[in-house]
Amino acid sequence: MLRTGKRPGGRRLLPGRAGRAVCALLVSCLALVAPSAAHADTPAPAVQQITADGNGTGRVFDGVGAISGGGGTSRLLVDYPEPQRSQLLDYLFKPGYGASLQILKVEIGSDTNSSNGAEPSHMRTPTQVDCDRGYEWWLMEQAKKRNPQIRFYGLEWGAPGWFDGGFWSTDNIDYLMRWLGCARQHGLHIDYLGGWNEKGWDAAWYGKLKDALVRTGHGDVKVVAADNAGWKVATDMKNDPAFDAATDVVGIHYPCSVLHCSSSQDALALDKPLFASESGWNNYLTGATRLAAEMNHEYVDSRITAFINWPAAYAWYPTVQMQGSGLLRANEPWSGHYELGPTLWTIAQTAQFTRPGWRYVDSASGYLDGGGTYVTLRSPGPRPAYTTVFETTGATGPQTVRVIPTGGLPRGALHRWSTTLESTDPADWFVRGAEVGPDATGGHRVTLEPGTVTTLTTMPGGKGKAVEKAPAPRTMALPYRDGFDTYRPRATPRYISDMEGAFQAARCSAAPQAAAGSRGTGGCLRQAVTTRPIQWSRVPSPLTLSGDSRWTDYIVSAKTLIRHSGTASLLGRVVNQLNSFGPGRVNVWEGYYLKLSDSGAWSLEVIAPDRTTRVLADGALSSPGADTWHRLSLGFSGGTITAGIDNEVVAQVTDGTYDHGQVGLALDSYTTSQFDDLTVVPNGAGPAPSSH
Repeated sequence: MLRTGKRPGGRRLLPGRAGRAVCALLVSCLALVAPSAAHADTPAPAVQQITADGNGTGRVFDGVGAISGGGGTSRLLVDYPEPQRSQLLDYLFKPGYGASLQILKVEIGSDTNSSNGAEPSHMRTPTQVDCDRGYEWWLMEQAKKRNPQIRFYGLEWGAPGWFDGGFWSTDNIDYLMRWLGCARQHGLHIDYLGGWNEKGWDAAWYGKLKDALVRTGHGDVKVVAADNAGWKVATDMKNDPAFDAATDVVGIHYPCSVLHCSSSQDALALDKPLFASESGWNNYLTGATRLAAEMNHEYVDSRITAFINWPAAYAWYPTVQMQGSGLLRANEPWSGHYELGPTLWTIAQTAQFTRPGWRYVDSASGYLDGGGTYVTLRSPGPRPAYTTVFETTGATGPQTVRVIPTGGLPRGALHRWSTTLESTDPADWFVRGAEVGPDATGGHRVTLEPGTVTTLTTMPGGKGKAVEKAPAPRTMALPYRDGFDTYRPRATPRYISDMEGAFQAARCSAAPQAAAGSRGTGGCLRQAVTTRPIQWSRVPSPLTLSGDSRWTDYIVSAKTLIRHSGTASLLGRVVNQLNSFGPGRVNVWEGYYLKLSDSGAWSLEVIAPDRTTRVLADGALSSPGADTWHRLSLGFSGGTITAGIDNEVVAQVTDGTYDHGQVGLALDSYTTSQFDDLTVVPNGAGPAPSSH
């Protein structure tokens, strides 16, 4: 995801994150709503005639998809209980049910932050491969179970730090071949493979990648270049025959500006599929208007044949940036609560009634005279099905169109489905209307309301709109405890969401000394990455989050073992990620930090909304903090904050910066330090760390 306000090589439908915030506040973004200048002063005719010719030419449709990546965007989905977890997966992947996604793009993990978290790597050393880390394999398996025809696409955001030669190295090519081997072990076929998300490209490296794919038996995997904004990559392909030969698909990010979606003559002349390999970035409740417009405009303006939405689901903690983005909300696994919105059903208006391999009909794809666009797709074969999707985000009033099927297309009644894009009433989303029969001369007449997406199709679709009822939302109950004893080795424990590094279940290490009652036993949470990864985002050191951001007064405690050197931190009342926009800035999380160093020095700090760090109290233990188990605790009662170490109060201060938030654990370096017995209990009677 490109995260700066200025978009190199192209403009977003909204001007950066400021525009996204305005969009959310105004309920709907009307960025792509004005009729084109060619029609602005021309009265719309009473009926616009559209001829859908079954023999018409157009590019091959490659599908509608979404992304699980950009760091932990699906992290909390895997922790949902049944039946809600299966319901959510059905809404995303089951054909004819919900979004009916046809492409799933996943992050190839690297243990480093890639916007909204860090996803585990399958190779932390040059010789060790673990094909079961993380949840992306599980998610792909679940997607394939529901739709055996779904296409998979892998992309790196970061990479392990052990590569000799950096990202554009032969080590990375070997890393990708091992990842494809892991996919094969899981019974998954990867259809597309990219390079480095939004970090430029190395043309010669793509040639080596293509050669390696052929050499290792993955020659049918299509190479996508270059998952960056703008079309310069297509010009580079035109000017470099080897680069051109090595790539199968031109994939760019966020190709749409305020009034249209961009393309280039160089891209069109390559005769390769053009993908919006990352697009969208819309709110699941308020982003449907913009989404409907860009899905159609990407083909009408630019001949882009695949739309891949970032992300698939808003399934991360609300303390992490870009809140609300996705096709649905699923970030409360402890209650099973989830929410759908019109954005998911806008995707369904196309995906439920098309299939990859269909072909666009250019003569029946264009601009509506009254504002908006339409695209028509037809299936291959002698008896083709066809679908026309209209979006009227640019309309100011109703308009009537007449679709005339010719060239062997079916002439019977068409099914009609529509979504009112800005409605908050689920009854207005993905509504099946009356059949649209042919008139005396074989045309199908329909009136389109402004602010809608409407599908006319010969396809029967699914059983209609799914109406599963989710449980009510609720705050995570306290006490919350995890001793990390019940997980398989190297598993990510429930509700633990890594922002940088890899906090995984492991056997507790012995320590030569331990404070009474504080030694870790059985299973522990160990940070597993010992070499700084090749980073995509700027998070300085390992950090993980857990719990409910709505918690207010509580006591959080955890045992920690600092391995040899460095600092371990216990976090409380964590409320928000301060992201890395701007030169030299790093991602940090607002909240309170109790830090213990290997020397025994400690400090109680708060990171404020203005990014400043204030030390509220500090001191030192009588003995070193390294290679010894210690217990840290933070108690919150209104504005009173109590810090404890080894069951003794070391500080009690008053500070009103934050009155709620979740908890976390952090290190200041990539060490194998450990944590155990993470506990959060209510603090209704005031702080008492010595009792825990």
